[in-house]
Amino acid sequence: MALENEHPAEAACDSSSSIYGPFRPQMEQVMKEVLDRISSIRSQMSGRFGMDPVEHCLARIKSEDSMREKCRRRNLPETTESALNIITDAIGIRVVVAFVDDVYTIRDYLARMEDYEVIQEKDYIRHAKPNGYRSYHMILRAHRKYYVEIQLRTISMDTWAALEHHLKYKKTLNGNTQLIVQELKRCADELASTDLSMQTIRDMIMEEGDGDETTAR
Repeated sequence: MALENEHPAEAACDSSSSIYGPFRPQMEQVMKEVLDRISSIRSQMSGRFGMDPVEHCLARIKSEDSMREKCRRRNLPETTESALNIITDAIGIRVVVAFVDDVYTIRDYLARMEDYEVIQEKDYIRHAKPNGYRSYHMILRAHRKYYVEIQLRTISMDTWAALEHHLKYKKTLNGNTQLIVQELKRCADELASTDLSMQTIRDMIMEEGDGDETTAR
């Protein structure tokens, strides 16, 4: 799900030529519903932890060109049926948080959304990809019609993924491909270890805070 190059406010195409047919307004409403839910989660968690758990949140509806290209890549007809009922990332949201536990807390909130069904989940945090990629992926279906792909990851995971994406498209590697792959994997593992350490530190701070409140009583 590439979010960086697609703007959520992209001008709507004429429905007769759009691969999304007349359904783009409904897709934008679904995206808003999920973002509103995430905003509510942020408020609740801010009250609990004293800080906003979300570093940033990106959302987009896949551009016309990107969706058509994906249909061609998957040997699908360039139709609304393909875009909305076969491909599942027409609506994409990425949530970047500070701590690993926040990924799973937000996941649980999203899974309980009314009129939304969890279709698929892939935990690349506990089961990282061979190259070191880590993230939590969910596919939700809204109102039995519209698919939403959600990526949940920490700041460290997001930083690594952005750098890996940038380096992957460098054309001249001068025969060092294997070494680069190994170094990327090593960096991913080191960042994962740092994530766990930071989570432990936060847990210790939270426990001390709870202890102080008990003493004050």
